[in-house]
Amino acid sequence: MATIFLIENWIMLGLSVALLGIEVWALVNALRFRPDAYTAAGKRTKPFWAAMTLGAVVIGLLSLLNMLGLFFAIIGIVMAGVFLADVLPALRTVMGNAQGSYGRRNPGRGGSGRGPRRR
Repeated sequence: MATIFLIENWIMLGLSVALLGIEVWALVNALRFRPDAYTAAGKRTKPFWAAMTLGAVVIGLLSLLNMLGLFFAIIGIVMAGVFLADVLPALRTVMGNAQGSYGRRNPGRGGSGRGPRRR
């Protein structure tokens, strides 16, 4: 029976670390865009989203340290997930994918290496 609890603890630790990583990723993305990009995308302000994702990181860290339960861990990942699923794509669209591409080429534009050239 003790083995089952040990396995459960390791699984929960792994999930908590993964969720914390996602929350930190959301915070980094919230901080790297200019404040005017948020208003141009029709979203709330940069300080709001920075505080929201920072709150998610704090909740994730406290959940990782077993100070908060699973319910709060779910709240934290939902907070970060809203930013990643709704706000981040809008910011990338407004910024022309300049800050979100990480050096990848846009296949919809020239230079993709596919098909003949158009003149």
